[in-house]
Amino acid sequence: MQTRKLGNSDLQITPVGFGAWATGGAGWEFSWGAQDDADSVAAIHRALELGVNWIDTAAVYGIGHSEEVVARALKEWRGARPYVFTKCVLTWDASGKITPNHSATSIRKECEDSLRRLQTNVIDLYQVHWPPRDNGPSLEEAWTTVAALQKEGKVRWIGVSNFDAAQIRRAQTIAPVTSNQPPYSMIRRAIEAETLPFCAQQGIGTISYAPMASGLLTGSMTRERAAALPADDFRSRNREFR
Repeated sequence: MQTRKLGNSDLQITPVGFGAWATGGAGWEFSWGAQDDADSVAAIHRALELGVNWIDTAAVYGIGHSEEVVARALKEWRGARPYVFTKCVLTWDASGKITPNHSATSIRKECEDSLRRLQTNVIDLYQVHWPPRDNGPSLEEAWTTVAALQKEGKVRWIGVSNFDAAQIRRAQTIAPVTSNQPPYSMIRRAIEAETLPFCAQQGIGTISYAPMASGLLTGSMTRERAAALPADDFRSRNREFR
């Protein structure tokens, strides 16, 4: 499979990666419904067999469970190890309530927790999952922290997710941004106006998530199937699926 250089990094990644959002399983706010871990591991292995060389996950997917499933899949995999990308700043409490936290203290703890769950000594790409809701100075605190983690060797490269061009500019005043991960598909094209051209001009990589609109564009999502999605599948509450 062909590869492309990701932003300012030395990562040569395949055009298609394995998104591990759904592998988090059921029981959390943005679940895709119940998943079988053995099926998830098999799907990861099949993707790697076909040449995919990177897996994208996040601490919040399944409140830690997706990272653990990825670690299990890689432990059982006998081929070349793929790059592993994960994300920070979405935290949860004992009840599973998810809360953004862009503080240095939180991000450092999240990084250590992700390293442990992924059973690795370094994360290939560490991404700030969302900018702060108030667009305030905690953006700078978060980016300063992940830049420090990069210098310390905890993570190899650092990126953002769901950032717009103005927010990426702010981050760049502190440290280079390797990549941005926005939603992008035939029905979600907002980034084409400013964010995508800005990233291209700056040499910042773009990793799109939900390129098939979470299944809506696959050709297998009927009106009846959408109406029958279980309550613990976030798509049942998504206006695009109504």
